[in-house]
Amino acid sequence: MENNNDKKTKEEIMAGKYLDPKADLTFKLVFGEHKDLVMSLLNALLPLDPDGQITSVEYLPSELVPENPGKKDSVVDVSCENQQGRQFIVEMQMYWNHHFQQRVLLNASKAVVRQLKEGEGYNLIQPVYCLNLVNDIGFKSEPDEFYHDYAIVNVAHSDRIIEGLRFVFVELPKFRPESIAEKKMAVLWLRFLTEINRKTSEAPAELLENEATRKALSLVEKSAMSEAQLYAYDKFWMAVTDEAGFLEARYQRGMTEGMEKGRAEGREEGRAEGITQGKEEANRESARKMKAKGYDLGDIAEITGFSVDEVEKL
Repeated sequence: MENNNDKKTKEEIMAGKYLDPKADLTFKLVFGEHKDLVMSLLNALLPLDPDGQITSVEYLPSELVPENPGKKDSVVDVSCENQQGRQFIVEMQMYWNHHFQQRVLLNASKAVVRQLKEGEGYNLIQPVYCLNLVNDIGFKSEPDEFYHDYAIVNVAHSDRIIEGLRFVFVELPKFRPESIAEKKMAVLWLRFLTEINRKTSEAPAELLENEATRKALSLVEKSAMSEAQLYAYDKFWMAVTDEAGFLEARYQRGMTEGMEKGRAEGREEGRAEGITQGKEEANRESARKMKAKGYDLGDIAEITGFSVDEVEKL
C-alpha cells in the first residue's frame, strides 16, 4: 500500500514534461549511454588544450555502487577513455560531505593503477581527468566561484605541474549563466543540469536550438520512460529526501550536544541563546539549499520547521 509521501512524490514527477537529469537513472541514460553527449560535456567543462579536444571515447566498466544516494559511496559514475588512452571519470554528487574528496582521489588513483598490466612500463600511463558535478555547496569560503580546477603543482612555483591527474569540481547551485558567457557549450550543459527538473514543462529555447542539449532533453522526457524507469526515478528522489532529513537531524543533534556542553561549563544562559540562533540559521541554510534544488515547499517546511510562507521568502 502506498503512503501519502509516495503519492505526493509521484504527483510531483508527473507535473512536468521532463525528469531531472541529475538523478542516477537520467544522468547515466544521457551521459553513460551516448558517447557524443559525454564527449561534448567533457570538452565543455574540462581544462583541455584546443588541440587536445576529445574526438572519440569508449566506455569503461563502472564499479558497482549502492542505490541509496545518501550513502557515502553512492555516486553517479561514468568512466571512459579516448583513443590516446586518456581516461575520464564523471561523477554526479547530490550532497557534499567530508568523505567526497577522498573518494574522488581514490577513484582517480585506481584509474591510474588499472592502466598497467604486470611487466609494462610506467611510460604507458595516460592522464586521468575527474569531472565532479556537485548539487551542493562545498567550498563555502569562495561564495562567487563555482568552478574549481585542481592539479598536482609545485607549492612555490604553481606553473610547474606534474601531469597525470586533474580534478574539476563544479558546484551547480553557485552557477550563473553570465559566469562563463564566453564558453557557450559549458553554459548550455550547466543550464541543462540546473534548469531542467521534475517541474519543467517547457525547456529554454537555447537548449532546444543546440543539437547536443536537444538530444539530451529528448532522453529525459517523461513520456520516453517505462514504468520501471519512473519507479526507479521516484525511489531515487525519495532517498534524496530521506538524506535531507538525515542531514537536518544531524544539525539538530550537533546543536543539542553543543547546548549540553555549554551548560556543563557553567554558561547555560549564553550558550542556550547562541545555540538557538545557530539552530535557526542551520535550518534556514538547509531550507535555502533544498529550495534551490526545487524541493516541494511543503516538504521543506515539514523538515525545517519553518512555515511555507517563511520558506517562500528565503
